[in-house]
Amino acid sequence: MTQANDTPPTLARWMGGEAMLRGLTERFYAKVPDDAVLGPVFAGMNPDHANLVASFIYEVFGGEPTYTGQGGSHAGMIGRHVGRHLTELQRKRWVNLMLETADEVGVPDDPEFRAALVSYFEWGTRLAVLNSREDAVELERSAPMPVWDWSPAGGPWTGP
Repeated sequence: MTQANDTPPTLARWMGGEAMLRGLTERFYAKVPDDAVLGPVFAGMNPDHANLVASFIYEVFGGEPTYTGQGGSHAGMIGRHVGRHLTELQRKRWVNLMLETADEVGVPDDPEFRAALVSYFEWGTRLAVLNSREDAVELERSAPMPVWDWSPAGGPWTGP
């Protein structure tokens, strides 16, 4: 599936758009309260959390800027994790449950898309764990939203 100008579609478009992301996150977060590992992490979760996450990922995957258009930011998303002390077990469970849910809701399973999806989930959850420590450095509010596409993630971040 390519666009008329022969450029690859965005990950958001290939995935099925914002509706697919909303279906994925709604189904995923409906399971979370009953999950022994993730339930405690998301206790007291904002009822709109699934939609916020869907809007964030949709924008990161090249969709319309619905998340930032509603006042969200990458720094704001990062800031939600500070002080939560997320563990590697919780990170792995989040990725695994999200991928299981992706299969259930019919997210495309072609190798190229799944490589990009898994890469983003791995990157994002590892970033969340790093930023969940008390000593996490606050991200500037003006920091750009990440952009994820079909390319490999690139070289290591060396920081300031």
